[in-house]
Amino acid sequence: MSLKTFSLRHPIALQAILLTIILLIGLGLRFWHLASKPLWLDEVLTALFTMGRSYQDIPREQFFPLTALDQLFTLQPGTTCPQISQRLVTESVHPPFFFCLMHRWLNLLKPNAENWVWVLRSLPALMGVGAIAAMYRLNRIAFSPTAGLVSAALMAVSPFAVYLSQEARHYTMPMLLITLALTALVEMQQDCMRHTFRPGAWVAWMVLNGIGLYTHYFFVLALVAQVGAIALWLWVCRSAAGGQRFSGGQNAETGEPLDLKPNGRLSLISPYPHPAIPLTRPWKLLGGAIAVIFLCYLPWLPNLIGHFGRPEADWLIPYEPTWIDRVAPLYQLVVGWVLTIIALPVENQPRTVEIGFAVIILLYIFWLLRWILKAVNNLWKSFPQRPAFCLLAGFTAGILLEFLAIVYFLDKDITVVPRYNFVYYPGACAMLGAGLSELLNRGIPQGEKRSKYSRGGKRAIASLLLVGLLSSGFVVNGWVFQKSYHPDRVAADIAFEQDKPLAMVVSYRSLQEVALGLSFALALRQTVSPESVESVQFAFLDYSQGYQQVWKTLVRLPQSLPLPLNLWVVASPGMRTDDYPQRLRLASQPGERRTLCGIDPEQFHRIGFPYQLFRCDRKRGRV
Repeated sequence: MSLKTFSLRHPIALQAILLTIILLIGLGLRFWHLASKPLWLDEVLTALFTMGRSYQDIPREQFFPLTALDQLFTLQPGTTCPQISQRLVTESVHPPFFFCLMHRWLNLLKPNAENWVWVLRSLPALMGVGAIAAMYRLNRIAFSPTAGLVSAALMAVSPFAVYLSQEARHYTMPMLLITLALTALVEMQQDCMRHTFRPGAWVAWMVLNGIGLYTHYFFVLALVAQVGAIALWLWVCRSAAGGQRFSGGQNAETGEPLDLKPNGRLSLISPYPHPAIPLTRPWKLLGGAIAVIFLCYLPWLPNLIGHFGRPEADWLIPYEPTWIDRVAPLYQLVVGWVLTIIALPVENQPRTVEIGFAVIILLYIFWLLRWILKAVNNLWKSFPQRPAFCLLAGFTAGILLEFLAIVYFLDKDITVVPRYNFVYYPGACAMLGAGLSELLNRGIPQGEKRSKYSRGGKRAIASLLLVGLLSSGFVVNGWVFQKSYHPDRVAADIAFEQDKPLAMVVSYRSLQEVALGLSFALALRQTVSPESVESVQFAFLDYSQGYQQVWKTLVRLPQSLPLPLNLWVVASPGMRTDDYPQRLRLASQPGERRTLCGIDPEQFHRIGFPYQLFRCDRKRGRV
């Protein structure tokens, strides 16, 4: 289209303007208050690995000041990707591509002590915006430009997508890759229907899935679901074609012409007048593509097998599971679907507020469900003319089945945290956008009823966008999808008396618990006043041999804080207030008197992990 013919009334120009507005809204939501929320455990691990740090760089079995965090979270520019990969192999359970890419990003932007959290989260946020553009392209190719715009708008304001984009983790990157891979898969499907072969689509599908496997282990689920969806569709085509050939405009067995649907859309069997191609060719191409992906992933496969049995994922296994634990994944899946549309503040609120917002969510979902079912029904009725819908539905259903298999056969409840839904969210979002766009124009009766359906579809889309904007506002302000273990709340509890020196001890036996303690320390650094920073010290003590060893180690640790001081001890989740000793001894400088610290029974807290205050104000005995 030339500049002379470019007009706001031209469909392409209007689509470009609307897509730009959608991307700007998505960009604004994802970068709004990007660095205001505290880093939590997993984000701390991202920071350590991508900055070139390892487990050995973290000071342990000693007190260190909060100011030491500035040095710990400083980029090490000489770190290489092989070094990061090796640390992930031995100290974590993740593939390396995202962490290496993040290290490059940090080297490019060169963060400092004031902005490193924003820089760390900015790359996932940009990938979240990229996923919006990829969603538009997916549905534009699979269905129509209108479907592309609707689905992109839904993703732009989805509270779930905004939440993932503001996490310094590898969730938006695989979500982007899955969306692009599904786009390539739809193009491969269209090649099969048209009896053509575009190498670019097949190569892109292999490259995207190969990178995805090196980005997140759950991408294996996405790859298996993609292969299952396209294989199922090819099998249906084979059955419809008499089990022999794709035909170019006529039945391969009877010679009778194949009907082109009245609306001109593709059917499962191609109506294009191309030479007949044996059905075995798509199977051979698909098999070859899978083999290439497997060979590319083969160097990392031993690490995947080794990580599979690591204890880091044991938290997904229910402790002494009951029948409720067996039923919970079913409604947790449904809750995860709801959170992609609407998320109101129901976390850590007064009971009346929680109930009120929960009722609002249920009423809205019940109202919206009518239009969603109509949208899906319209697509289902016309599924022979919409092979892409079959593909996306097969992909999404396949991953849901894989989720349930992991829950009930491997006894790991991955539905307990909504963030893992990033694996199937692109397929679900694409189908929802396509179905709602159908209510606007197609697949509905003529006349007055058509007008009624069209108005209802517009209301449903408008409500989704408004509710999504409101919910995303709650997300970026920290009222929804709150950070696990609430580092800011822990820091506020611990620093409640800033006029006294503060020592904090975190017991650990794994890198995850050390990262949790660092998240508390980082939040504490932001909570205490600049004048009080020098009066705060931190220590990590190993409790793998029991807590008696921790108490003995604490006596030997030198610390220079004056009395009186507050000593906080963070223990393992199973610790109760009665399990803490009534008194602890804390050493000062070598040769000085030991400090006696008495427990304060009124200052026991638990947010996942318990933390107890000891007040140290007396010296007794000599070293």
